Amino acid sequence: MKIIGIGNAIIDVICKVDNEFISANSLTKGNMKLTFDENEFKGLLSNLKIEKTISGGSVANSIVGLSQLGNKVGFIGKISDDTFGQKYEAGLKTEKVEYIYTKKKENLPTGTCLILITPDSERTMFTFLGTAGKINDNDVNANAIKNSEMTFLEGYLWDEGEPKKAFDKAIENSNKVAMTLSDKFCVDRHKNHFLELVKNKLDITFSNEEEIMSLIDAKNFNEVVAFAKEIDRLLVITRGEKGAISIKGNDVVEVEAKKNLNIVDLTGAGDLFAAGYLHGFVNNFAQKECLEKGTEMSSKIIQQIGARFT
Repeated sequence: MKIIGIGNAIIDVICKVDNEFISANSLTKGNMKLTFDENEFKGLLSNLKIEKTISGGSVANSIVGLSQLGNKVGFIGKISDDTFGQKYEAGLKTEKVEYIYTKKKENLPTGTCLILITPDSERTMFTFLGTAGKINDNDVNANAIKNSEMTFLEGYLWDEGEPKKAFDKAIENSNKVAMTLSDKFCVDRHKNHFLELVKNKLDITFSNEEEIMSLIDAKNFNEVVAFAKEIDRLLVITRGEKGAISIKGNDVVEVEAKKNLNIVDLTGAGDLFAAGYLHGFVNNFAQKECLEKGTEMSSKIIQQIGARFT
């Protein structure tokens, strides 16, 4: 197998609502609300008509992108044996992703992101992590990881306690390991742990400019380049309109961003950039070609709704 992803298994549940529904439920249009209150989540869900479901989560989106590019890939993520869990597993199988996890009935339900679309096409999200964030080392299949060329992890999943044990087991058994820093909130919350991973454990780190500057408390981007050269591990950084850059030792490669795009939804930009880049990497493309493939994938996905090519 080329790549196994390990991440939050979150099913995207797409529903059409009116503006009154958003205000009546104290949501802010266009934003995401994270809840840990199962009753609040179930109350909201009970008033919705489901249009469709997509097996999501950041790394899962990347892994599906890699599958669509023709790579043999797998995914590990914790779900419960409930209706959404069954839909999640079936959704990945439809995308030719091997799901390397045996679901059972958990205390918490399958992680869910309610994507509420108002008539003006704005997307308001309500996320309940459920059992997804409770992953532990027993959920990680060491043999599957040993038999894969690379493991791809997400910062969103990292947390003290059980998830850290799952990460450690995955890293210990990996031939190569890549990780996305996920977002600035994750970086700021776990700065010391992430810095240790980036410096000493990860073969490839994916980040945007804001995340990596926050991680090392950089005052400017030159400090990021100096840091990357010093640690001599592959850093792949997206810089929005400035394009993307990869740095490994003194090997610094840059590509420009695509121009004149009709941007409608940035949701999957980072996930699909990683898919494109990793496709190049595991198929022995040159660095510039890896970056170009990542840029091509992210440029396509932001011109449509959602993080999945259909």
